[in-house]
Amino acid sequence: MASRPPSARTSSVRTQKTKQPPSGARRAVEKRSGAGWGRWALGGWLLLVLWLSVGYARLPDVSALRTENPRTTALMAQRAEEAYEAGSKPRVRQAWVSLGAVAPHVVDAVLISEDARFYRHEGVDWTEVENSLEQSMREARLGRGASTLTQQLAKNLYLSTDRSLLRKGKELLLARRLEEHLSKPRILALYLNVVEWGPGVYGIEAAAREHFGTSARALSVAQGAMLAAMLPAPRRWLPAQRPETLRTRAGVILGRLEREGRISGAQAREAQAELSRYFGGPPALASDAEALARLPAES
Repeated sequence: MASRPPSARTSSVRTQKTKQPPSGARRAVEKRSGAGWGRWALGGWLLLVLWLSVGYARLPDVSALRTENPRTTALMAQRAEEAYEAGSKPRVRQAWVSLGAVAPHVVDAVLISEDARFYRHEGVDWTEVENSLEQSMREARLGRGASTLTQQLAKNLYLSTDRSLLRKGKELLLARRLEEHLSKPRILALYLNVVEWGPGVYGIEAAAREHFGTSARALSVAQGAMLAAMLPAPRRWLPAQRPETLRTRAGVILGRLEREGRISGAQAREAQAELSRYFGGPPALASDAEALARLPAES
């Protein structure tokens, strides 16, 4: 009897070698594979917990901030280094004031602008984080920032302006520590005194004098709204340059202050009229969501 051609024999051997294992063996392999992935996931989770625990233990001691004001901040040091690299001398304008020395409507404007749920979270506003993620997925682009006022304070005091995940993780841990050791009014007072309000301008008192030639206590409702509106981009949205983005955002903040009963209707109308005089002409019409969504923010 004639033998098969070599190609046929090779094909037969190859076919036999590639036969699927019995179903029981497949299930055993799949089970081992699933267990392997489970162990990797568990190991990764344990490493993350360990990293967070070690990182939390090595965070700066913030308890001294209960009674002491920091002489400088990480952001000030970063701006000074940037100035030296550019061949210029760092400029620092700062004057510490108590929370009671700031006009209440200015404090309200800052909270409306930056962290409306400040008194209802413990450092991280997970509701705002969820809303930000939903917006990013819906619009297929990076959405609005979700950092709370406490997170911003942590970044200003101890971190940098880079956008790395490591920095964000440290920011979250520091925000939690600040909330554990400091009262809400103290956190708010620290924030108002160290936040950047223009090149070399730090704190609400220096900002009031730099941009409007008055004290934080004497700021008008419109002026307070403009200062609050600067915060996402304080080195670019300067009142002296009268950018339309600053005017739009200030108008949105005034509308929210009125709706939430922080200012009266008469105060809101007077403030809107002051904005019109300051910027010249009526503002461009836009809804709150449209106005805020199209305004880029600095980290």
